[in-house]
Formats: sequence, structure tokens, C-alpha cells
Amino acid sequence: MKRISIFITVFLLFTLRAESQIKVEASETVELMSVLSRTAGFREYCMDMAGQYSKDTEIWFAPYKEHPIIAYYQGLRENHSIGYDAVMSMAIHLDINKGKIKFLGEKSDLEKRWHDVDTDDFVARLNQFYVDTRFHEFYQQHQKFYEEGLHTYETNVMQYFHQGWYARFYGTEPTEKFRVVIGFTNGGGNYGPHRQLSDLPKEVFAIVGYYVNPQTGKAYEKGLDYASTLIHEFNHSFVNPLLNDDSNIAMLKEIGQNLLKLSPIGMQRQNYTQWNIVVNESIVRAAVIIYMLDNGFTVEQQLKEIYDNVCRDFRWMPELVAALRTYASNREQYKTLNDFYPEIAHCLGKFLDDEKERIEKALK
Repeated sequence: MKRISIFITVFLLFTLRAESQIKVEASETVELMSVLSRTAGFREYCMDMAGQYSKDTEIWFAPYKEHPIIAYYQGLRENHSIGYDAVMSMAIHLDINKGKIKFLGEKSDLEKRWHDVDTDDFVARLNQFYVDTRFHEFYQQHQKFYEEGLHTYETNVMQYFHQGWYARFYGTEPTEKFRVVIGFTNGGGNYGPHRQLSDLPKEVFAIVGYYVNPQTGKAYEKGLDYASTLIHEFNHSFVNPLLNDDSNIAMLKEIGQNLLKLSPIGMQRQNYTQWNIVVNESIVRAAVIIYMLDNGFTVEQQLKEIYDNVCRDFRWMPELVAALRTYASNREQYKTLNDFYPEIAHCLGKFLDDEKERIEKALK
């Protein structure tokens, strides 16, 4: 009995440690790139949802809207579509040491829209903006605000995030390090960039937006609403690598292409323009609902998540959720989600066949 008790104690300690590994962070480079994008007028970084912090940002940086980097940076948006997640991809590949900004990693690791940009030139211009605007002074002055935001997120949102679920559900341990960063200038924007530094595990970031309720002056009041974004992003680190397998590609490529053709406008609006993105997003979104089912979310919350996905043109979500429930109920047969991949292909393929038959029936 004593051995069993010791084993249970060690197991619980291990579980608690695993569940508390991820700490929410603030990042000077994330704020720098967000503020630069806001100053340049990038609409996705001009939501100004952070209450007094947004006002402080406007007052401090408004005089620099004619800074030399601004017209150059606007040109990068026009000529290379730099914006949205590409901004955050650059942010996590920067380091600030002793007042000097340096690029980290390999250029090939950046979001592809940066590949034709002279990154050395960009970083040099960014250094000048950093010095001229006294950005570090601005960042230091708001440390208390950042700390309060991190504490609120930890209290209101992280309680719904159970890291241990992922290894149990997918049947594999994560091969990547997961990091959560609040983008205090990003408003409703949430991004999932990644980086691979030499001799280190791949790092996957969930850069989550920040919103202050103007009526109450509080952030992250409905923590559950924000938790779904975090739950979603961490699924990607397990789901996306499955499509690196040639046999899985062969199973899903044509199906993914047909799913994209079925909802081209809706997917385009969400920037899901490639078949593999549609497939991965579909599985991740279905897995979020299984997570909710396994972690005590109400039926109403689960239904809302399904309806939200259907409204976003993932019309096959009910069928895919049902398929993943079959997987979750038959883990002796399916040790990992990769083992279940042929059934995912069958599920999505059948949806396409049924949809085609339903549409053609209207013409008979």
C-alpha cells in the first residue's frame, strides 16, 4: 500500500508540474513590432482596445508617424503583404540586448512574406525607430500595467488550460516548447508564429490579444472566451506535424483541395488559402470541442463552439467531431491520432460525397 501511495503522490506532483509549465509572458519585441505597425496605420494593429494604454501609445508615438521607417514599412505591406501574423513572426525572431536589436535564427524560418525582404536593412531601420522614439523608456514605464495584465490572464484564463490533456489525447508527447505572450497592442488579433533556434527545441507561440471592457475597465473578464484561443493554438503543435507524413498527404490532399473549393470565400477571408491549412484547422477545431467535452465544459458551450465553426464555413465540423469521439472511445485500437488518420480522411471524404449528392439532388 505504501508503494502505491508513493506512486500516486509522485504521479500527482508530476502532473501538477506539467500542468503549470507554461507561464504567460510580456515581450518588448512583440510590443515594438505591434506599435510600429500601429504607427504605420496597419488596421489590424489599430483596434485600440487596451483602454488607457492605447491612449498612452497614441500620445507617445503620434509624433513619429513621419519617421523614416514608416513610409518604408508601409511599402513592405504594399509590396510584400507584411501584416497580421507576418508582423508577429518577425517579433519573435528579434532580441534586444543593451539597447541593440538583433535578428535571431535563420531568415528561412520567418513567415514566407519576409523572404524577399532585406531583413538586415529592416532591422537597421527598426533600431533607429527604437532609439528615436525612446521605446525602451515607454516599455519600462508600463511594466506595472504589463504585470497586472499577465496576472489577470493567469487567473482568469489559464485555469481552463490543462496541458496534460494533449499528450493523453494525441498519444504522443509534444516535441515543441509552447509559449504564451500577450500582445497588449493587438486588440482582438491572435497569432501563432513559431521559431527554430539552433540546438533548441522548436518554439510555438500563442500571441494573444488584449481587450479592456470599456464599461468595467477590466480585461479578460470572461476567461473562458479567451481560453478557447489558447486551447486551439496548442493543438496545432500536435496536429500540424501529421501532414509532414507522405502517406497522410496522399490520403488528404485531394480531399483538402475539395474542401477548399467548397468554401473558397469563407476560407479566403480567414487567410486559409491552402488545402493543408484547411485540413489542419479542421482537425484542430474539432479537437478543441473534444477538449471541452473532456474538461467539464457545458453542453451549451460545446454547441456554441460547433455552431461558431459551421458559421465560419467549416460545415463538416459535426461529422469530424463525431469521428474524433470515436477515436477517443477506442484508444486500444488507436494508440495515437496518427493511427486514426485514415478514418479522418474517410470522414471528410464522405462529407464531400454526401454534400455533392445533396446538391445534385436539387437538380433532379
